[in-house]
Amino acid sequence: MDYDRLNSPSTSAISLEVMGHRLHIAQDPNSKHLGTTVWDASMVFVKFLEKNSRKGRFCPSKMKGKRVIELGAGCGLAGFGMALLGCDVTTTDQVEVLPLLIRNVERNKSWISQSNSDSGSIGSITVAELDWGNKEHIKAVEPPFDYIIGTDVVYSEHLLQPLMETITALSGPKTKILLGYEIRSTTVHEKMMEMWKSNFVVKTVSKSKMDPKYQHPSIHLYMMDLKAPLFTEAGASDNGNEEEEDILNPGEDEDPEVKSEPCSGSLEANSGSLDEWDIRRCGAMAARLLKDVKL
Repeated sequence: MDYDRLNSPSTSAISLEVMGHRLHIAQDPNSKHLGTTVWDASMVFVKFLEKNSRKGRFCPSKMKGKRVIELGAGCGLAGFGMALLGCDVTTTDQVEVLPLLIRNVERNKSWISQSNSDSGSIGSITVAELDWGNKEHIKAVEPPFDYIIGTDVVYSEHLLQPLMETITALSGPKTKILLGYEIRSTTVHEKMMEMWKSNFVVKTVSKSKMDPKYQHPSIHLYMMDLKAPLFTEAGASDNGNEEEEDILNPGEDEDPEVKSEPCSGSLEANSGSLDEWDIRRCGAMAARLLKDVKL
């Protein structure tokens, strides 16, 4: 086991297999910008897509050609997950992050094309600058989109309002919003949920729908629709309550070959060794415990 794969200042790249493709995502944890690190919520997000790509809402036959925009893309992992389903993805971030994002997009597109003779079945992915709330940036990406996605885009309370305004401006009557998020601050999380429930129909993806390995109690996936009166969509609830989302179509059963496991929040005692995901989560836990320790 390569213990240097832990997300640390010495880690320059993350390698992850998604839907049969090996993605190599460069990062720069030494950067002063948070967007140059591959955060764990993006891994949970793409492995959730992978698990649910066999049938239901996220099967490639239903996702092909869907327009997707990724907000706060950082290193671009989540956007690639949607592109591998056949979507046409616009992945966005602030100008300081774009060089690394462009590098990841170009290199992975090249590797996928070289390794897959049927690369035409994969969607497209392009990069654009988008500062939340910037009307010119929003206009340039040509909304509305079928899906708006983001992972670990909220880490401070002052970002909540511009994020919500940007999501609204990018949305149409049938837009689905998919956000992955790791709770790091109870205060920010509570404020975020209060604001989201006031403006969106919020549904939480159940742990059973996530990849049995790539999940953690502090990492949540949300599916949201804009509430009336902004948009009225048939069948959408307007009570603002948080519900558990069923990502399968009515009448469909979960793939019997993919067994869900409970997320215990601790390492299995009989595992014998730690794999990369376990090491990353141990590192995240240690960082949280040591955050307020003064040496």
